[in-house]
Amino acid sequence: MTEILEGPEAIVAAIARLGLGQPIAFPTETVYGLGADALDNDAVERVFALKGRPTTNPLIVHVAGCEMVDELVEEWSSDAQKLADAFWPGSLTLVLNKSELVPDIVTAGGPTVAIRCPSHPMALGLIESYGKPIVGPSANPSGWISPTTADHVARGFAGQDVLILEGGACRAGIESTVVDLTGDAPIVLRPGVISTDQISKVLGVDVQIKQHQDEDIARSPGTTGAHYQPAKPTLLKETAELGAAGPDIYVISWSGDVADDARSSSLPEDAAGYARGLYNAMHEADASDASQIWIERPPKTDDENHNQEDAPIWHAVMERLNRACHPTV
Repeated sequence: MTEILEGPEAIVAAIARLGLGQPIAFPTETVYGLGADALDNDAVERVFALKGRPTTNPLIVHVAGCEMVDELVEEWSSDAQKLADAFWPGSLTLVLNKSELVPDIVTAGGPTVAIRCPSHPMALGLIESYGKPIVGPSANPSGWISPTTADHVARGFAGQDVLILEGGACRAGIESTVVDLTGDAPIVLRPGVISTDQISKVLGVDVQIKQHQDEDIARSPGTTGAHYQPAKPTLLKETAELGAAGPDIYVISWSGDVADDARSSSLPEDAAGYARGLYNAMHEADASDASQIWIERPPKTDDENHNQEDAPIWHAVMERLNRACHPTV
């Protein structure tokens, strides 16, 4: 059965389970992760099995700081150090050539490993106390909505033997930006709250976002297949369409232009607030008895009334929404 613990005793219990090769769920500033010893092949296999995750989808390795990275990579480059100095702890994942110490299952058999240092104090305390890096894919069944509260994790793994560390609601609410440093030029594999412009300013070079196609070996999680999807049919709708929502539709809206008899929840109009609340609203909608979920398309960021600095967050939000929404019903 799932169990939610908080405080110092939660970390003690989690360390004991990690030492036995058993998965635990822990909070980060982005989403809750499903943790296991990153250097224990059998423990990582249990994470894949519990999630029902394809082994072609690599995992992010979480560290407590740069000093924990050296044994994981062939080379810690100057660009990696610059980005770590600027954004760690935080919501940036670096893709580097892996060392032989990292099990192949972590990297989907590929030559690179994705690494980040989370900023959530409980995540840092857990990794520091355990003394070794841990993997941390989102703590939900593969393809489902990412969890941003401990209750989301418990709902996703109901009936499973999972210890969940209570760390409150996730501050960022969407997954980290992933940047690949192994090529001739840095490239963002997955957008997040840290923008390409911010990365470019630190490195002094242009940084592009990769236009994804399914790859034989993925270098980043969240780039192939279905992700972030509610169980209910979910559609992205324009504001003008929301008035047609009947009582059997659950609407997630930012404008408030919702039919009186429709069930709904409201998200903030600002980018950071919208991102922070999106997955929670999707969980609420999915837990309702509505037959469909309609999500109002976010505000247009090219409007002069919107802060242009928020555009990267909206881009990351739209990437999640496009994967979460079903193309047909």
